[in-house]
Amino acid sequence: MSIYLNKDSKIIVQGMTGGMGSKHTTLMLEAGSQIVGGVNARKAGTSVELAGKELPVFGTVAEAMAETGADVSVVFVPPAFTKDACIEAIDAGIGLLVVITEGVPVQDTAEVFAYLDGKSTRMIGPNCPGIITPEESLAGITPHTIAGKGPVGLVSKSGTLTYQMMYELRDYGFSTAIGIGGDPVIGTTHIDALEAFENDPETKAIVMIGEIGGDAEERAAAYIKEHVTKPVVGYVAGFTAPEGKTMGHAGAIVSGSSGTAQAKKEALEAVGVKVGKTPSETAELMREVLKNL
Repeated sequence: MSIYLNKDSKIIVQGMTGGMGSKHTTLMLEAGSQIVGGVNARKAGTSVELAGKELPVFGTVAEAMAETGADVSVVFVPPAFTKDACIEAIDAGIGLLVVITEGVPVQDTAEVFAYLDGKSTRMIGPNCPGIITPEESLAGITPHTIAGKGPVGLVSKSGTLTYQMMYELRDYGFSTAIGIGGDPVIGTTHIDALEAFENDPETKAIVMIGEIGGDAEERAAAYIKEHVTKPVVGYVAGFTAPEGKTMGHAGAIVSGSSGTAQAKKEALEAVGVKVGKTPSETAELMREVLKNL
């Protein structure tokens, strides 16, 4: 089992013919993903050969879905066009929409988020590494060679910390690792992923990586207390960040004591989540948990 993505997922790539799109489509194919085509209105009817596979290019997401049975779309389009690309995919009824693009205006993301209400699409991102179910499928940019299949579920705001945690726990492996992105407005939250991992029989323990700014981690802590029975280990990036500074992610703005790493650590520890001071310490805490399962 896995969450949101498995070996049967059929993936299209919006922006497949661009530089980043073609590079990462190749890497997704190498990871074993079932890529069934791309979308580019200007190149409809053509095809592209990537990783030895001939991939058709469609004019619209709806057309691509009708022709291929695709249920996942990965978006590699420039920030200015991301909102339209997302709305097109949502209108077509895509099941999972993974938005890799960074620098999407927050207002655009907020409009897409509002548009999702009542629709069947789940969005991950924007500004994220996407999702990987090791040895089955990759929808995004996570290097698939870091870690194999195993009992750990991972949800992270940070792309690079996703990769580091997968590497640190590579001897155990992962059911699914999901990078939700660090923007102020995102499609899938820590809570969404925690709920899915709680319901996934293959996931035995969960690593949750947050960062300074906002209150997502505090809300996740409240959710864990009420709904999560599996062991959760946490890490909050930004213990050394000065107050009032905007850090790497647009969402990571600290004001007063709310949103600080310490406040988040305390909220998580209050509900029984062990929180490491460094990614390596967090991995060590997870090892202890896994040894005792």
